[in-house]
Amino acid sequence: MPGRTALQTPVAPPIEPMLAKLTRELPTGELLYEPKWDGFRCLVFRDGDEVLLQSRNRKPLDRYFPELQGPLRDLLPPRVVIDGELVVPRGGVLDFDALSERIHPAASRVATLAARTPARYVAFDLLALGDDDLTALPFAQRRVRLETVLAAAEPPLHLSPVTADPRVANDWFRRFEGAGLDGVIAKPAAGTYAPGKRTLWKIKHQRTADVVVGGFRWHKDGEGVGSLLLGLHDDAGRLRHIGVAASFPAARRRALTEELAPFRPGDGEAVDHPWSDGDGTTATPRDPSRWNTGKDTSWEPLRIALVAEVAYEQLQGDRLRHGARFLRWRPDREPASCRYDQLEVPPPSELAELFAARDDTGSHDRGA
Repeated sequence: MPGRTALQTPVAPPIEPMLAKLTRELPTGELLYEPKWDGFRCLVFRDGDEVLLQSRNRKPLDRYFPELQGPLRDLLPPRVVIDGELVVPRGGVLDFDALSERIHPAASRVATLAARTPARYVAFDLLALGDDDLTALPFAQRRVRLETVLAAAEPPLHLSPVTADPRVANDWFRRFEGAGLDGVIAKPAAGTYAPGKRTLWKIKHQRTADVVVGGFRWHKDGEGVGSLLLGLHDDAGRLRHIGVAASFPAARRRALTEELAPFRPGDGEAVDHPWSDGDGTTATPRDPSRWNTGKDTSWEPLRIALVAEVAYEQLQGDRLRHGARFLRWRPDREPASCRYDQLEVPPPSELAELFAARDDTGSHDRGA
């Protein structure tokens, strides 16, 4: 990290965070479990007056979250390294879209968003304290020290919940998706901190839904269908674009071309498609990519007649957080029956309690 060499901590930046491997079943044994926070992974290094926020890919995040500098200096020990997650709680859930918008090149925009959607930091591991490098200690011991360090923590600094009881972890896994989290992390109690190694387990949600296939995009190499554009009806009956199903093998891309052919408008055929001119939201298939403005986002409409069953991990707001996986066609379902209400999961009370606090304006935070 250029310009940050003056910072001296027992664990020096940049450092790769410890990672997790995916599993669909909750492992048991000598493990500790935490919610899987759906934010930006962030390591915090503090050395006196200097605070550095480092991303998962070892880049500085300081300029994007200026509102955290003062509180972290006030609430953390003079020399410390902590692993955790940046999140933005809004309206009872974690708002990943609002968090993503914080990464902006304009300083004026960063300042505006810092006031409008302030971030919180959720700590879950302690790598160094004072002159001591703690990475060789078992996680269970690091966790005890972290709890001591953060005993007087207050917003925007929070301590992640943890449990050794797999029954509690299973309950979290079942309920926490409603708050914008996407599963549970299992950590060996005796495990050391292994930068860049997948020594943890992440148990992520995978649910199924019946969705409308409202259009498609050609594959970038021109070999068949690259992605299916998926939609759900809201309470007003409008078909909203929620994301895509993609990553098809070449043979399946060619087969999809044939399967979609009967539903493509013919030459000169006028089709009253709900996405043809946009529906007033920012989630229509015509919108350019926020991250890659040069990306080709052109798409082909389909008659609103196809329903597919897809597997998905998480809903973020009114869209899929990640791409869906196509499972099968559902000719027995009507498009109008594909609604958001099949995906609803109530937010858990634990997250509201974790983030409930007064914000900088003195008004009561609605929690996470």
